[in-house]
Amino acid sequence: QVQLVESGGGLVQAGGSLRLSCAASGRTFSNYVMGWFRQAPGKEREFVTSISRNGINTLHADSVKGRFTISRDNAKNTVYLQMNSLKPEDTAVYYCAAAAAAIGPTVLVRAYEYWGQGTQVTVSS
Repeated sequence: QVQLVESGGGLVQAGGSLRLSCAASGRTFSNYVMGWFRQAPGKEREFVTSISRNGINTLHADSVKGRFTISRDNAKNTVYLQMNSLKPEDTAVYYCAAAAAAIGPTVLVRAYEYWGQGTQVTVSS
């Protein structure tokens, strides 16, 4: 079992920045591919970004490329999502997730076994 707790969400104006954190506890953090997803009201959960176990390889959704950066600190059991140039359409609940069996970064929701409770990000225009 892995427990994931997100933090860092909030209200920000368009063009601003936020940094989300996801702290993991339980099993060895470095054994997991990590990902960030988001879900806006009335919409399905969508992939945002993912990072390999060693932090070298990443994958981003087209909608966030050049604006969002995922990183991890295996010594601190934490994955981060730096979000810059935020847009109103980035408004959603953001979830971090952990995948034990994935070979590398993956967009597939079903690959992730463990999920955090989510943190709200609201971008005003």
